[in-house]
Amino acid sequence: PAMSDPDQEHAREALAKLEHLVVQDIFLTETAWHADVVFPASAHAEKWGTFSNTNRQVQMARPVLDPPGEARQDWELVQEIARRIGLDWNYSHPKDVFTEMAQVMPSLNNITWDRLDREDVVTYPCDAPDHPGNEIIFAQGFPTESGRAKIVPTDIVPPDELPDDQYPMILTTGRMLEHWHTGAMTRRASSLDDLEPEAVAGLNKRDIDRLGIEPGSFITVSTRRGEITLKARQDRDVPEGMVFIPFCFAEAAANILTNPQLDPFGKIPEFKFCAAKVEPVETEHEAAE
Repeated sequence: PAMSDPDQEHAREALAKLEHLVVQDIFLTETAWHADVVFPASAHAEKWGTFSNTNRQVQMARPVLDPPGEARQDWELVQEIARRIGLDWNYSHPKDVFTEMAQVMPSLNNITWDRLDREDVVTYPCDAPDHPGNEIIFAQGFPTESGRAKIVPTDIVPPDELPDDQYPMILTTGRMLEHWHTGAMTRRASSLDDLEPEAVAGLNKRDIDRLGIEPGSFITVSTRRGEITLKARQDRDVPEGMVFIPFCFAEAAANILTNPQLDPFGKIPEFKFCAAKVEPVETEHEAAE
């Protein structure tokens, strides 16, 4: 959250005001630096348990490495916290957790730990213990009274913040090929960080020419929330009037700039659109001249 929440300075102030913050992670992330206590968790290759993907596959994961040092399995850490605050949690294995999940989650009907241990992956919904699962749902109809879907026209809702004379450009954020999400893992991978080692902002050639910027030179991007300094990159995929900033760079965190306003239905912050200003950074040599 100290990297991925919008209006990041506000988010970090909120973390700093907490009476007690516990973070469970495999790295000292920007969020972990705010913590009073950090529990060393297990990494992906050290975990034993199941993962349920958005394509509805429930997959078994088995450890191939032991957690280093004092690191422990996630569920063990959470259970120990629960016991210390007086809860009678008595899981002895990830299998126990999965069994409880299956009791309250209809999506896990006919999917057991033992079955996953044998088959590695089962797709839900699954109609029977010996059924492979349904890769396609709604093939014959929809779960409505008529069995048909309902398509409803809708109007586009304008962004909360539009460009104006003070902030004439549009800022959008996203990922880049070499770094995933906030870079918590990929920026610690030397081979990936060698490919993309520093914060960049993508700009259309016409905007670069109009602003008198050289590709590779430093620019300041500012919004009503704050400003960051990073290098300009000419990018033909970025439309004129827009600046694109990956949000994986802690040294120039894009979410210092983003708008925390929520959309009225999904309640998602407006990460992808806000008014911004781009200015070249005056070097000491230029200032002397």
